[in-house]
Amino acid sequence: MNTRFSVDHSADSERAPRRDSLVRPAASLPLRMLDSATLFRGEHEIGIEHHGALYRLKITRQGKLILNK
Repeated sequence: MNTRFSVDHSADSERAPRRDSLVRPAASLPLRMLDSATLFRGEHEIGIEHHGALYRLKITRQGKLILNK
């Protein structure tokens, strides 16, 4: 399912949330950590559904992670 969202940039700054209010301070809570082996379970690619869109998280030959939509 492909979903497209449009953003109205004409909203005044009083109604739009401030960007810094959307970012969690680093000292607020411990970051939830997951080991990649737990996520991948021996595979080299997994699917992640986010807001109705499918993303693919892949391990490259060099051992790096790539996220594609």
